Amino acid sequence: MRERTRGNGGLLTLAQIKELDIVDYLLELGFEPDKIRSVDHWYLSPFRNERTASFKVNRNLNRWYDHGLGSGGNLVDFAILFYQCTVREVVNLFSDYLSFHKPRPRPIPRVIHVTKSPLEILSTATLSSELLISYISSRCVFEEIAKRYCTQVNYRVGDRRNFALGLQNDSGGYELRNSFTKLASSPKDITTIDVGASTVSVFEGMFDFLSYKTIMNQTVEVPENHVILNSISLFERSRSFLERHSQINLYLDRDTAGLKCSSVAKGISEKYNDASLLYDGFKDLNDWLTASPKPLRLLNLS
Repeated sequence: MRERTRGNGGLLTLAQIKELDIVDYLLELGFEPDKIRSVDHWYLSPFRNERTASFKVNRNLNRWYDHGLGSGGNLVDFAILFYQCTVREVVNLFSDYLSFHKPRPRPIPRVIHVTKSPLEILSTATLSSELLISYISSRCVFEEIAKRYCTQVNYRVGDRRNFALGLQNDSGGYELRNSFTKLASSPKDITTIDVGASTVSVFEGMFDFLSYKTIMNQTVEVPENHVILNSISLFERSRSFLERHSQINLYLDRDTAGLKCSSVAKGISEKYNDASLLYDGFKDLNDWLTASPKPLRLLNLS
């Protein structure tokens, strides 16, 4: 893979990413083992809500297996499924991440005691960081929109402290984003915004929702409810809320997972409408927004 300058280093190869310790990365994401048996670390699955741990990481092989999905693999496979992204995006994600965090060598497998809350939320405040505001602007989202729905979150992972734009979910966890971080604190859940409307719009991630609100801020906005899935794997969890509405507009990613989810949803009920044709040719709503100098000239949400 051809390297590209990124900070003080270049892009990682897929082989280098696969060598990164999965258990260590899960700790960074805020997932801790439910139990540890020899080299096997068992987790409540990051891909769904469950009470019995079915997601296993073999620390010796550095591979995971999700018994609920019936599949597994290496860290690249996990990232593609968890973030619902492409191989290229995985390479960029880990290259950005490791330009700020030195990887720790994968330890010799051993039985360890489970630690509590590896990703700890320290405090939240109104968005004020110039770095975060600059990052939000680079994604073509209005600052006032981000301040309305998000907070500035200070968090700690191990002995490292950082801050990020945070969107709180319905269970009190946060989706965390800055220019080099894409994390989530436990518990993982959907985010619902309920203003009592009969129509609901559904988004896969934080910036798709913020992009939509930025666009709609420049129009006469009709009241509607919103759901941010925070992972396409949480769609089923959202259905009880969604199907109370008379119309459900799906602004999901136009990748394999997003298009499949929209197709399945339309088969469930005529209430579901695939609204992603708005940004056909782009991966998601934010990609379309950042690539369109005057997006409102193309806008047709009817």
